[in-house]
Amino acid sequence: MPRIRQNLLLLMFLASFVLALSGCHRVPDEQRIRQAIDAAAQGTGQVDASALTAVLTDDFDGNGGTMGRKDLGNLLRLAKLRGETVHVVMGPVEMEPRGDRYIARFTVTLGSGGKLFPAELGVFKVETAWRREGRDWHCYTATWTQQL
Repeated sequence: MPRIRQNLLLLMFLASFVLALSGCHRVPDEQRIRQAIDAAAQGTGQVDASALTAVLTDDFDGNGGTMGRKDLGNLLRLAKLRGETVHVVMGPVEMEPRGDRYIARFTVTLGSGGKLFPAELGVFKVETAWRREGRDWHCYTATWTQQL
């Protein structure tokens, strides 16, 4: 009887292992980039500099050299110190593969309950470029233009 019980337990273990493996699948690159964009938007809305900068490369180039990774992080840190709020509303994200990289385009509306950002707020058209670093996707360049 103990041998049958051992075999039954082994069979149950193998069956659960196979089921677990079948549930594991690779998340498509586009979905991972969308998740990173969402994380950056949520981090910005929470005035969390580290959440925004986590998706940017160390050599991030914003708007042709006008804003780097550190600059964006410091802007949010200053907003947090001043008790500012930032409201982020994302538009749909269009993805375009370019070899082993991706371009993501979207609109974002930024609002604030404070005085740090008034001239810089509104609706923006954004184009971002993404590359894989290790297992994660990071934005290495972005351009944005104010629409309204």
